[in-house]
Amino acid sequence: MEQYEPDRLSPAQVAATRRSLRGGRAAMTRRSLLRASTGGALALGGLGTLSACGIPAAAKTAGGTSAEDHSAKEKTINFSNWTEYMDVDDSGKHHPTLDAFTERTGIKVKYTEDINDNSEFFGKIKPQLAAGQDTGRDIIVLTDWLAARLIRLGWVQKLDASLLPHAFANLSQQFRSPDWDPGRAYSYPWQGISTVIAFNKKALDGVEVKSVSDLLDNPRLKGRVGFLTEMRDTIGMTLLDLGKAPEKFTDDDYDAAIARLQKGVDKGQIRRFTGNDYTSDLAKGDLAACIAWAGDVVQLKADSPDVDFVIPDSGYLTSSDNLLIPNRARHKTNAERLIDYYYEPKPAAELAAYINYVCPVDGVKDELAKIDADAANNPLIIPDKAMQAKSHAFRSLSAKEETAYEAKFAKLTGA
Repeated sequence: MEQYEPDRLSPAQVAATRRSLRGGRAAMTRRSLLRASTGGALALGGLGTLSACGIPAAAKTAGGTSAEDHSAKEKTINFSNWTEYMDVDDSGKHHPTLDAFTERTGIKVKYTEDINDNSEFFGKIKPQLAAGQDTGRDIIVLTDWLAARLIRLGWVQKLDASLLPHAFANLSQQFRSPDWDPGRAYSYPWQGISTVIAFNKKALDGVEVKSVSDLLDNPRLKGRVGFLTEMRDTIGMTLLDLGKAPEKFTDDDYDAAIARLQKGVDKGQIRRFTGNDYTSDLAKGDLAACIAWAGDVVQLKADSPDVDFVIPDSGYLTSSDNLLIPNRARHKTNAERLIDYYYEPKPAAELAAYINYVCPVDGVKDELAKIDADAANNPLIIPDKAMQAKSHAFRSLSAKEETAYEAKFAKLTGA
């Protein structure tokens, strides 16, 4: 592959070329890996499995367990993240924002892409956390439902707010107070993930799609509609369409959403439930419209003028991947300094320009515009206030709810 030369291009051209070189792989690989895990063994076996290992299923603590902080003497951070979830230079060997952090602070970051699946990674670190041992990691990045579980088990440390002035000041309102971590005492978002309705204008052939009801009820879309195999996204969007809040739905509300979708299955309206593989079907027009993840839509729109999206009047789902500090981490203060660094507008903009997810940092738009004006004006990356107001989060589930809900959803999807 031929490399471009940044000194001959404008910042916007550099960003556009970088996206072309990546070919959308970051968003699509990230989404496929992330969502493949959430309906799996941990969701169904979850806390019952922990109980079988002698770990109390209902463990709740006021905070995690700290260790002696070696930050002052050991200028290092061990950072575990997902693949393709950090800015990379043209050589593929350096991460510019991490390098800038090291240059400023003298703290070296050992950055490892060793998270491929929420459940798999949990299984990897569970023995050390359960035994009160250091995992060898100072920062980990987990999706909200699993972050909630670690907080509930008391396996992550409470953050020192005095070391997070930028994070506290600049965290976007829509991410400020999830029910599983009110006030963000234990976590801060790395990136946000929005669930929207995507469509192929050519395949729609004049059909208007503005809501989940349009997907499920318009006979002209029969057999050309897709929903996701991720329970929270598909059920959450359906609950919103039914006028129910994903933040506080009941068992009856959940059953109503299942029944609504079952009708779509029974009459052949829904072509199939998909993971990340909906992207190729949507681009080709085999799917006229579907529930989709915004990170994918950004890439698809860049490659295909026929692909677009809509935010239903009823709202949309937002989740997040979150920065946490495990118990017994050796370099807590250093880790908090890095978390705060990514809430400064400049590094936040550089990261957003590269990975194209929802940036959780307020005040980043002007910095992002210097790099990529299109990204700065894209509401799937920088949601405006109107879009933020339509954002909803799927509430935390008890172990009993999670098992029951996932079983009903698996029956619906044929999983």
